[in-house]
Amino acid sequence: MVLETATVPLSGAGRIQSVNASRVPLTPGDTLPAWVFADLRTDHAGEVGAVCIYQGVLQFTRDPVLRAFAEHHLATEQKHLLLISEWLPSTHYSRLLPLWCVAGFLTGALPALFGPKAVYATIEAVETFVNHHYEDQISALTSQPDLNDLRQTLLDCQADEVAHRDEAAAASRGYSQSGWLLRAWCAMVGAGSQAAVNLIRHI
Repeated sequence: MVLETATVPLSGAGRIQSVNASRVPLTPGDTLPAWVFADLRTDHAGEVGAVCIYQGVLQFTRDPVLRAFAEHHLATEQKHLLLISEWLPSTHYSRLLPLWCVAGFLTGALPALFGPKAVYATIEAVETFVNHHYEDQISALTSQPDLNDLRQTLLDCQADEVAHRDEAAAASRGYSQSGWLLRAWCAMVGAGSQAAVNLIRHI
């Protein structure tokens, strides 16, 4: 793969560095390939959306178990957002972040109005997509040894997201079988997530 080199350093770097000049490990503060910035833009917007999902859940649910679930996962997503932000300069953020905030909030708030089962099913659907999304990026970075630190960051985030998915799936089994409306909603969440990623890579 021929790498494009982005010409904007990460915030706080104070320098421009050629990505392939020495093949030394790259860390936050170094210039990254343009394709990596595009991937990170989707990750950043996704983590912003994830934070808003749990804020939406907490805005409307009064179920103590679900609130504890949402608060715990919210803290993890906020940590992810900080990690991704260390790699991605603000000049590369999606210009549609306000839209992703609203979409994320509604993705959490709407199922919360229908109860814990709907929330857990929604989180399982979201995290199933996010797991595959991170896996694609991690695989792409396997051939880039100078980006091992970034790859490890994504691996750590992916592990948390898989844990979220499994927690949601386990919690969901305590309720009756999903009806067609909830299954359709979850399918829409997955398809909407993919459509958003495709758009965010460019905007």
